[in-house]
Amino acid sequence: MPECSAARVVADRMIDTAEAVLASLDGTQRDQAAWPWSEATEDERRRWFYTPTDHGGLPVAAMTPRQYQRTMALVASGLSEAAYTTVTTVMGLENLLDRTEGFAGFDFARERGRDPGQYRLRIFGEPGAPVWGWRFGGHHVSLNNLVMGGELVSATPCFLGADPAGSPLLGATTLRPLGGVEDLGRALVRSLDEEQRSKAVLGTRAPVDIVGGNRTRVGPGDRVVPLGDIFRGRFADPERQARMDDSYVAIKRYYGITEADNAAVELTAEPRGVPASSLNSDQRGQLLALLGCYTGRVPEELIEREAARYAGPLLDQVHFAWAGSIEPGGACYYRLQGPRLLVEYDNAPRQANHAHSVWRDPENDFGADVLGAHLAAHHA
Repeated sequence: MPECSAARVVADRMIDTAEAVLASLDGTQRDQAAWPWSEATEDERRRWFYTPTDHGGLPVAAMTPRQYQRTMALVASGLSEAAYTTVTTVMGLENLLDRTEGFAGFDFARERGRDPGQYRLRIFGEPGAPVWGWRFGGHHVSLNNLVMGGELVSATPCFLGADPAGSPLLGATTLRPLGGVEDLGRALVRSLDEEQRSKAVLGTRAPVDIVGGNRTRVGPGDRVVPLGDIFRGRFADPERQARMDDSYVAIKRYYGITEADNAAVELTAEPRGVPASSLNSDQRGQLLALLGCYTGRVPEELIEREAARYAGPLLDQVHFAWAGSIEPGGACYYRLQGPRLLVEYDNAPRQANHAHSVWRDPENDFGADVLGAHLAAHHA
């Protein structure tokens, strides 16, 4: 299927499902879910989170079952089958996490802290308009899509996390929503020879989180954002804020993380790590498989388009970096960085049982690049 028609097929599906959601909402619900496309709402469109905070929009808890179903149809319209399976599994983990914390964890300034009803939808602009977009997010899920000219032009930042990262199932098996995403990275670093590994491994300690955090834009010099700052504002209750800040300090102390460790993994203009040009053919295949865990989050029609960005010699410019233990079960972090690419994976909190993963296009997150070109061409 040609690229343009594939992007249009996906956009048409998004339009149909978004219109179905909006048509089912009453006035109060629509005020929460639907915002106009304007300069005044642009800052909100580019604001995103992955913590259990108010992500902005209509929560699924305030929807009827039919509205909730239509919302999930919209979510599915922007994801591959594997990615949708992962998203819905991550949402369900909220009930498991609540049990892990004894049904008495942080309340996060709301009645129930670990609440699967707090995933929220917000649509910006009118579906089918020349430019419009939508966002769906809650704890460990952040999906951001921009449609322009009848085509899906941006699907990043795209964040998926899992807490617990691994949970026991009947039959002596384990539920690991991001297990393959971690295992492929660990297999790649373990395949490196001594010279390759000396370039790839940035440090022996994994950072406590992805380095780019929830910044609207990522760039050189960025370091890990303290946990308490990845919420919609600081907590009004000083005690609650202090508990959040203390939990960040505690995990750093547990792993012995220093500022030198954070400096080792900070983002740089020139990618750190081992370039794909230094990998052998088998390792390049492993790198492509790892990349596919991120570019494969888009609908099936667009996976080939995303993968083509790193086909053949283009892959040479992608760098693979690692920090932490290379042994299974150890705290770990990896990064893939190249032209218009920043992938991060981290699994350090809860004794390496709390994973974060994100796929970003630093030049075109939220459609910034294509939107800027559109505005320059048509609204100069």
